[in-house]
Amino acid sequence: MQHPTHGWATAVQATLHCLTGCAIGEVLGMVIGTALGWGNLPTTVLAIVLAFIFGYSLTLRGALKGGLDFRAAVQVALAADTLSIAVMELIDNGVIVLWPDAMDAELADLLFWASLAISLAIAFVVTVPVNKWMIGRGKGHAVVHQHHAH
Repeated sequence: MQHPTHGWATAVQATLHCLTGCAIGEVLGMVIGTALGWGNLPTTVLAIVLAFIFGYSLTLRGALKGGLDFRAAVQVALAADTLSIAVMELIDNGVIVLWPDAMDAELADLLFWASLAISLAIAFVVTVPVNKWMIGRGKGHAVVHQHHAH
């Protein structure tokens, strides 16, 4: 019988957590870069960096609330989220790059927001099985569950 914290529901919850941090960072980076008139590469790099920062910070906050000291909380966040965020960002940005005209869309364009939302949704669907696989092996968000109730 499968351990209850290793199922699809836990993987979906972990991926939603990852998606939240990634989406905040991704949208913020795209908005900042686009508003400042930056080119595609610096805007994308900023969005990815912020996605990792916000993704890690959400797990870090929970681990600190769970009683871990800062160093241990950072280690838990890195262990829990690195692969999940990396997969999500790879898929999300890959979809945007491949989507015709999405990289050149402006903040006022429906294409900007639609391509971003759809790319994050696709990234979510691809990342859930990655998280399930990691959790089933005691990695990823299984590490977080050892330290606090999510």
